[in-house]
Amino acid sequence: MFRALVLEKEGDAAVAHVRELEDSALPAGDVTVAVEYSTLNYKDGLALSPTGGGIVRTYPHVAGIDFAGVVEASEDARYKPGDRVVLTGWRVGEVHWGGYAQKARVKADWLVPLPAGLTTRAAMAVGTAGFTAMLAVMALEEHGLTPAKGEVLVTGAAGGVGSVAVALLAKLGYQVAAVTGRAETEAYLRELGAARIVPRQELAEVVKRPLESETWAGCVDAVGGAMLARVLGQMKYGGSVAAVGLAGGSSLPASVIPFLLRGVNLLGIDSVTVPYERRVLAWGRVVSDLPLEKLEAMLRPAVLADLPELGAAILKGGVQGRVVVDVNA
Repeated sequence: MFRALVLEKEGDAAVAHVRELEDSALPAGDVTVAVEYSTLNYKDGLALSPTGGGIVRTYPHVAGIDFAGVVEASEDARYKPGDRVVLTGWRVGEVHWGGYAQKARVKADWLVPLPAGLTTRAAMAVGTAGFTAMLAVMALEEHGLTPAKGEVLVTGAAGGVGSVAVALLAKLGYQVAAVTGRAETEAYLRELGAARIVPRQELAEVVKRPLESETWAGCVDAVGGAMLARVLGQMKYGGSVAAVGLAGGSSLPASVIPFLLRGVNLLGIDSVTVPYERRVLAWGRVVSDLPLEKLEAMLRPAVLADLPELGAAILKGGVQGRVVVDVNA
């Protein structure tokens, strides 16, 4: 038996309850993992909503798009009982049962060995959000970004991806400008390494001119929509924007002029089906480049029963930093 936060349909709405389940309820897979920690992402908030947020189609369901734990049983030679592993992406927690449970069963191809120097708790402090931030920084570097090029903008900076991006970039020597709409997060962002705070309203206005003053050497954008369009017109020549989210909307009311006249690059960051080799590289970079001691400043501990309320809060922008879920508490 194991405990899980199970989403069940009651009438037209999905409702979450902590249930005791038998191991036979687990879905098919090569590896069974005793989960130690999970976390909360925007997608989890969608999955936990009464409608399933458009990503959950079948009930009962266990959400949680990432988890870390210890292999309990394996039919794949790459993993053996006792191995510590981490999982992010692969639509786990969406179409496949996820990490909001004491046990999970998944395909071996979806797992990554937990890097040396990283605990399962720290891995979930990073989670999909931090993993995505690392992929974004890697992509910006591969397109020529260096600290000498100038300021790097992070939008949605107080959120999960943004918080880790600020800490990563600052540790790597970049001057980070952090965008936030909440004045109370300024001290938090400066503690993570932000050199400048940019009020959200300064970038919220719809684009009036396709090109503005060249300001940013790079950008990690978690907002999308009108703000991303505005930022594109402020990029320095040859600068790149790594697009990681759409909290501000999925449409892009932009002009092609920044691409044609300034050679700006818009880089899409996929963290769901990114190949295994790049996953391993990114997790290795997390260990070497992320100031793990600053993770504690980002953390909010939680248990399974807290998740419905936290899921609703993250959809409203009401969760700062990273939530780490102890599924055994």
